[in-house]
Amino acid sequence: MKLQRMNRRALTLGALAVSGALALTACGSDDTSDKSGGSSASSSSTANASSIKCDDAKGQLLADGSSAQKNAIDAWVAQFSQACGVQINYKASGSGAGVTSFNQGQLAFAGSDSALKPEEVTASKKVCSGGQGIDLPMVGGPIALGYNLPGVDNLVLDAKTIAEIFNNQIKTWNAPEIKKLNPDAKLPSTKIQAFHRSDESGTTDNFTKYLKAAAPSVWGKYEGGKAWEAPGGQSAPQSAGVAQQVKQTAGAIGYFELSYAKDMSSVQIDTGASAPVAANVENATKAIADAKVIGTGQDLALQLNYNTKADGAYPMVLVTYEIACDKGNKADTLPATKAFLRYIASEDGQKILADASYAPIPDAIIAKVRTTIEGLS
Repeated sequence: MKLQRMNRRALTLGALAVSGALALTACGSDDTSDKSGGSSASSSSTANASSIKCDDAKGQLLADGSSAQKNAIDAWVAQFSQACGVQINYKASGSGAGVTSFNQGQLAFAGSDSALKPEEVTASKKVCSGGQGIDLPMVGGPIALGYNLPGVDNLVLDAKTIAEIFNNQIKTWNAPEIKKLNPDAKLPSTKIQAFHRSDESGTTDNFTKYLKAAAPSVWGKYEGGKAWEAPGGQSAPQSAGVAQQVKQTAGAIGYFELSYAKDMSSVQIDTGASAPVAANVENATKAIADAKVIGTGQDLALQLNYNTKADGAYPMVLVTYEIACDKGNKADTLPATKAFLRYIASEDGQKILADASYAPIPDAIIAKVRTTIEGLS
C-alpha cells in the first residue's frame, strides 16, 4: 500500500510539472499559431535554452518597433526568459514608432526594418550618453505579396505590374498585364483590393524601395520611406492587420513579412531570371547575401540589391535591425539588453529564424554583429 501511494504521488507531481511547463510556454508568446510558425520554433529549440549566457541579466526590458519581426521576437523571448528570468515586453507598434520611442529614451532597444536616418542618429545622441544609436541586422526575410483569389494558384507578377496595382492603375484581376504573365490561369474580373500599411513601417519602406529600383517608370516619382504615398487602396495597421484584411477580403492583395502569409497564397515574382521566384526563406537568403555593409563605425546598416536578376534570388526582402546605443546604455538595462542581443545573434538564436519563416543573417554579417554586441557599454 505504501508503494502504491508513493507511485500515485510521483505521477501527480509529474503531471503538475508538465502543466507548469506548458503554462510558461503559453505566457512567453502571443498567439501566432495561425500565421507564424513561431510556436513550433519555440518548441523545437527548447533544448537550446540551457546554452544561453545570461551573465548579470535581470529585471524587465521594454522594447518596441517592427511588427514584421514580432514572430521571431516571440520565439526568442520564450527561450531567453525561460533561461534568464528576464521579462521582455515587445510592443510591435511599427518601425517608426519604435525609433521615436527609442530616441525619447523610453526603450532598452528598438526594432526597425529600415536603418536609422542621419537625423535619427543625431537625435539618439541625446539618449545614448557619449554614444549614438546603431543598427544591428538581426532578422532577414522576404516580403510576401499575399493574395485572396480562389481558384488561382501560382500567380506570377513582375515589378511593373505590382507597382501599377499598388499605384491604383490596374484595377481588376483579369487585366491584360496580369493575363500576359499568367496565360494558363482563369483570372476573374474581380476588383483588386490592394492593402497597404496605415502606420509608418519599415516594411513599407523596403517594399517601395524595391518598386523604385525595379519599376522606376511607375514608382520613381515617389520619395519612398516608411509612410505610404500612393493614391487609392486600403490600409490597415501593422503586418498582422494587413494580413488579416487580405485573408477576409475577396480580390485582396497586400504586402507583409512571410510569417504572416502562412494560410494564404503568395505571388511569385518574374525578375527576368530563368524562372519566377517564390517568396521563401532560401530564396530570400540568396538575395540578402548580396547585401553590402554601408554603416560606419559600429553601425552595420546594409544596402540591399532589390533589382537582382540572379536565379532563385527573391528580390523583395527586408532586414530588421535591432537598434541600441553603442555607448551610454542605461546601467539598469544594459546587462539584460546585451545578453538578449547576444543570444539572438548566436548560432542557436539564428537557427530559430528558419523555423519561423525568417531568413538567418548571412555568416559574414552576423559575425560582425556579434563582435559589436560584445562592445556595447
